[in-house]
Amino acid sequence: MDYLERYREIIPDFEDFLATISQPLPASVRINTLKISRDRLIERLDRTGIGNHVLKWYPLGLRLDMDRPGKLIDHTLGYIHIQEEVSMVPPLVLDPKPGEMVLDMCAAPGSKTTQIAQQMENRGLVVANEPSLGRLTPLRSNCERLGAINVAITRYDGSRFPDCQFDRVLADVPCSSEGTSRKDLKVLNRSSLKRSLDLQRLQVSLLKRAVALTRPGGVIIYSTCTYAPEENESVVESVLDLGQVHMERLSLPGLIDCPGLGEWCGHKYSDELKLCSRYYPHANDTGGFFVAKLIKN
Repeated sequence: MDYLERYREIIPDFEDFLATISQPLPASVRINTLKISRDRLIERLDRTGIGNHVLKWYPLGLRLDMDRPGKLIDHTLGYIHIQEEVSMVPPLVLDPKPGEMVLDMCAAPGSKTTQIAQQMENRGLVVANEPSLGRLTPLRSNCERLGAINVAITRYDGSRFPDCQFDRVLADVPCSSEGTSRKDLKVLNRSSLKRSLDLQRLQVSLLKRAVALTRPGGVIIYSTCTYAPEENESVVESVLDLGQVHMERLSLPGLIDCPGLGEWCGHKYSDELKLCSRYYPHANDTGGFFVAKLIKN
């Protein structure tokens, strides 16, 4: 927890932030419209007496009044998928269309991959890339359970992904995961400036490759579940400096965000970085997330 003090000046209502991250997350799921309609799923939950609340900002996201939604038959059948609320943001703002070619660079365990397939109505192609052999099994399992049949799974180092042109690329990159501390506070014990800087090198290489793989006019979403500017604004800035992309503001009515930073540790960022979105646990009773939307020139 002491390491988080470095963020005191950049996170609004910092004491509320500290109080919130030690609280458990509400149970949240995504309704999988590849297998069931929203109305029918809610009817099923109502019949079994399970309290449910539609997210203000996403009509296919639900909070459930229960601790372990993974035990529900609706989960086994693929009608719902357990997914942290702000984890639903990157695919939503990626906004993939039926018939397009989309790359999920770091896909396991498949929550965002299957959300993308759902948005595309199983039409077009989603390439779900996962370099880790051990993480391919849950990726395949989730795609099968949720009926995501337009997904092709690959196993490459994302920074060396073979030449191809995609309409949209999601780079939800490995990070220090500070924003997941409401699931496990121990994740904060691994946080350090050295770790963020080590991860930064990988993150920059992944985002640069994502840009190269995107057609002109295409969309790249860069996201992390950390608060560290070294892994967020600094990574996006390194790609903006190449002059191949520009940023676009993203906004989801009903979900409170803060703009990207203008300055950090004496370094002044480009004003364009303020178009990024930072999501804090105490603002929405969620985990923490960072999302940037880039458009290929």
